[in-house]
Amino acid sequence: MDETGTLNIPVRQREAAPRGLGSTLVLALGTFAVGTDAYVVAGFLPAMAHSLRVTESTAGQSATAFAIAYAVLSPVLATALARMPRRALLVGALAVLALANLASALAPNFGALMVTRVLAASGAAAFTPNAGAVAASLVAPAQRARALAVVVGGLTVATALGVPLGNLAGKILDWRAALGLVAALCAICALGVFAAMPALPGNPRIPLRERLAALRRPGVVAVLPLTVLGLAASYGLYAFAVPVMRALGAGARTETWLLFLYGVGAVAGNLVAGAMVDRHGPIPVQTAGFSLLTATLAVFAWAAWAGTHWLPLTAVLMAAWGAATWFQTPAQQVRLINAAPQETAVVVGLNSSALYAGIGLGTALAGALLPVGPSLALAVCAGLALLCLPYLGATRGYR
Repeated sequence: MDETGTLNIPVRQREAAPRGLGSTLVLALGTFAVGTDAYVVAGFLPAMAHSLRVTESTAGQSATAFAIAYAVLSPVLATALARMPRRALLVGALAVLALANLASALAPNFGALMVTRVLAASGAAAFTPNAGAVAASLVAPAQRARALAVVVGGLTVATALGVPLGNLAGKILDWRAALGLVAALCAICALGVFAAMPALPGNPRIPLRERLAALRRPGVVAVLPLTVLGLAASYGLYAFAVPVMRALGAGARTETWLLFLYGVGAVAGNLVAGAMVDRHGPIPVQTAGFSLLTATLAVFAWAAWAGTHWLPLTAVLMAAWGAATWFQTPAQQVRLINAAPQETAVVVGLNSSALYAGIGLGTALAGALLPVGPSLALAVCAGLALLCLPYLGATRGYR
């Protein structure tokens, strides 16, 4: 953005606007495919672990590999591919994602699967940030916020639908077929982007050193670690959602709709948080979000430890878990943008990398603790969520 709050969009891209919000829907379908790919493993983790002859905690590290690769590759690919025409970049990224998922579906062993998940992360890291930028360039200035919301909405809908559908496909077919369907979805999205998107030029190349220069700003340095800590707490166990639900007595017949409830909570939490940030500011919203997350994970841990098998409680906890996880994202983005208003695109990209770094670190930690017991893993994640509150208090000066 410039000092007026207008997104910095190349002149030739501005000439393409406005086209209306309808032109961004195909990009939202693309982010739905990316989000489904990122989260779908949670839906069939036990079956995948059994097939590849590894433990569930080991199989979950495929989500760690995806998240860490995304975090590292996102700023690197943004620099390396800056001048590439946008349509070619988006189509190419989805094609890589499709091929990577097909390779994951055919992986003969866990080592091969890990390689394909890193390849998938490269496609996701190239697509998601550029999809948002292109969406903003395709509409009139007054519609840009809504266009970005439509594109980001693809990720939240993937949480609500992608994972439970993956769980259902894994039951009806198997996990390899489920990943094959994700590959097909990515390929269809690539064709849709090719058909619907105008030929937009690339952007000026911003050196990686300049992209990372925002880290010298005190507000960015203070606020960004909360993204890592918050996502480690909230998302660390999501790849192991099925084992966690089973620890509370959920059976195979209830897994799909419980995962759907998590997704509904995630979508609702994201929408409510966005509205509350506009009305009350980011600090009160984050305080509420981290408090809800701490309480939810603590009750989860208690129920798993006590052997409580009451389905209504599990359902409420799954919905609350989803809502608390996505409640923190809008406020974090606002705080980072306010900390570096002249470098909006850069700090949003850094926040995306921090988000996936937190997911990766949290998944690695949860995977190490899960064999000891789900209650311990849940308790540690609750402790991480609790730590977010004093950290938020210490950095509340950056709003």
